[in-house]
Amino acid sequence: MSQETAISVNDAVLKAKRDYGVSETLESSNLNSLLDILQHSVSQYSQQPAVTSLGTTLSYEELDRLSTAFAAYLKKQTNLKKGDRLAIQMPSLAQYLVVAYGAFKAGLVAVNINPLYTEVELEYQFNHADVKAVVVFDKFLPVIEAVQDKTSIEYVFVTSPFDLHPPVKRVLMSVVLKLMGKAVPYGKAISLRTALAADVEGFIPETLVSDDMALLQYTGGTTGVSKPAVISHGNMVSVTRQGTEMLQLASAKMGEERIISPLPLYHIYAFALSVTTGIHLGAHTLLIPNPRDINGFVKLMRKWPGSIFSGLNTLFVALIEHKDFKQIDFSSLKITLSGGSALVEATAGYWLEATGCEICNAYGLTEASPVVSFSPPGAKKPGSVGIAVANTELRITDNNGQALAVDEHGEIWVKGPQVMQGYLNFPEETAKAVTEDGWLKTGDVGSVDSDGFLFIHDRQKDMIIVSGFNVYPNEIEGVVSHHPDITYCAVIGIPDDHSGEAVKLFLVSANPNLSEEDVRAFCSERLARYKWPKYIEFRDELPLSNVGKVLRRELRDN
Repeated sequence: MSQETAISVNDAVLKAKRDYGVSETLESSNLNSLLDILQHSVSQYSQQPAVTSLGTTLSYEELDRLSTAFAAYLKKQTNLKKGDRLAIQMPSLAQYLVVAYGAFKAGLVAVNINPLYTEVELEYQFNHADVKAVVVFDKFLPVIEAVQDKTSIEYVFVTSPFDLHPPVKRVLMSVVLKLMGKAVPYGKAISLRTALAADVEGFIPETLVSDDMALLQYTGGTTGVSKPAVISHGNMVSVTRQGTEMLQLASAKMGEERIISPLPLYHIYAFALSVTTGIHLGAHTLLIPNPRDINGFVKLMRKWPGSIFSGLNTLFVALIEHKDFKQIDFSSLKITLSGGSALVEATAGYWLEATGCEICNAYGLTEASPVVSFSPPGAKKPGSVGIAVANTELRITDNNGQALAVDEHGEIWVKGPQVMQGYLNFPEETAKAVTEDGWLKTGDVGSVDSDGFLFIHDRQKDMIIVSGFNVYPNEIEGVVSHHPDITYCAVIGIPDDHSGEAVKLFLVSANPNLSEEDVRAFCSERLARYKWPKYIEFRDELPLSNVGKVLRRELRDN
């Protein structure tokens, strides 16, 4: 396209926002932190349900009261101070919101941790983030105990599935679990119930400003090295307001919606939707702690019909294929969101046919807290990830960072108030990822069409996305290469109908008796389950560059 006739990406993006009613700039607000978000909703929706999990529902007033009690315990019974890091390692339970907002009220920074992480992964993240306290689901307490002495962790809080149930029911379930041999002894750890019974007299929540750190969210960023994105309260308030407007474009109304949230809250996508945007919207969020239990999931959806549903391709497929899926009442469903991994067009079609609600695709990344764009209802742009959210600019650049016009392919750059502050203790990586004037280089190759819609074409990174989780080949290769019988190895992602992408491991071994089962057993002890290779291929040799680097592209192309 010639320079004379080229349409700028900026002009196309602004046109799309005008066409679909997205704010170019959000109005000023007195919301400076996530505590302001919570307090605003408590004042408006005090007695309305805020969150439900495992049969327990907390109202907005109860969420506020319990989070205040946890904060009071942290301030009165520990030596933790403002800015210290508290890790949250649990599935999606109502306690997650209690702990997160309690940490914020105490002035602490929340570190979202995947509960499936191994000792090696936890030790690295706890030490790098200088975590001082952790709240862990009781099932995973032994892993914390195994690494605590190797970290800076001073306080371990433990929660059980039934901590928020009424006392009689909680005791009954504890007895049942003990008889079944599933009770976990807490040892020196502190029961979360103890903290939630704290005296709140005289406690005053910390005063937070937009620049204060809210989250440390680990990601591979532009390389395979796991590092935490520093996400401020201002970042999260911005993405919360952007997300609220996005949902309102699909007719969502303040104080009237129910969000079905099956994705894990330690993932930034679910955290931003359920822990912050849902609260701001005054919604009732139904958490699904174990979405892999499709039978149980379907039963819950039949009992609690939702108006907003968030998921990804893997989950949509599993639900559609369930025998009782058509018995779910979708008459109140207003919007279905997809993010975290590629959405297959056939899946989107099946979902629309079965529910009467189209899937609105979205694009984001941890470094953008995470939302960048979304597809408005009725857009009819197959394959697109939509238009930029409010207060957000897009740029498509060539290899020299020069802006390209519409329909030209290049690296996607993003600018907006949701862009992270940087990577903690990785100044060089921060400088590579974020320009001096605030543009985030995503590492993804895309284009913007003349209507202002964004399309993703490829990734400059070798990152693999398995069911919405980032998997980094360098990390897996580093683990596998320690096997004494493996000479060379390489990892790539390949398309997978179930998980979007799957991990494929290529290896060279001098031991003819080494089996796939041996390799999988080796990986299972050192990597979280979603990082395990689904496919393993033995080869006599791997394609190498002149300097001995494995050429992953050749493996993908062949």
